Amino acid sequence: MAPGSHAAITAERKALRAELRARRRGIPTPIRAEAERRVALNVQRRFPLRPGQRVALYAPLPEELDVAPLFELVRRHAGFIYLPRLIDRRKRRMHFAAAHGPMTPNPLGILEPSEAEWISARQLDLVFVPLVGFDAEGMRLGMGAGYYDRAFSFLRLRRIWHRPKLIGLAFAVQRVPSLHRASHDVLLDAVVTEKGVHEFFHHARE
Repeated sequence: MAPGSHAAITAERKALRAELRARRRGIPTPIRAEAERRVALNVQRRFPLRPGQRVALYAPLPEELDVAPLFELVRRHAGFIYLPRLIDRRKRRMHFAAAHGPMTPNPLGILEPSEAEWISARQLDLVFVPLVGFDAEGMRLGMGAGYYDRAFSFLRLRRIWHRPKLIGLAFAVQRVPSLHRASHDVLLDAVVTEKGVHEFFHHARE
């Protein structure tokens, strides 16, 4: 494979993804629980939650950072919580459904609301997203399916005044020096870890 080719970048991402997932799985349970509590506290300090806000969270896979403390925090501040729901797996499309009512696993094994009303990504205020890795520029490495990049592709344009703020949630060990950015990647506004908040200021979203 030629260096910098699509195949080379794909192979590099696959290897990095495996390494970072192993780091994440290796965090002992007591340390993980304390880190998740600290993440919620760091969110509360930096991103004040208000009644009526539309906040997107996620149903975590076993190795991902659990958002239960953040879920309770949003509830206490009378926010409306939404979770991703797949609507077209072939086209990698999803919308966000209210986090109440029955939950069923989707084809990826992730729990999602099965009957609740939904809204589009554009209608959200804060979006907390899972990630496998992140860098100093706000680039996010996900699981590779691209659902979030497609749902928030409109953020690469600067023709909107109100837009949701994208905030990654991660353990500090998931940070890497740099990630290759593809044209379809959507940058994060911030990443919150147990050690603090990393904010990114993007002059343009091409």
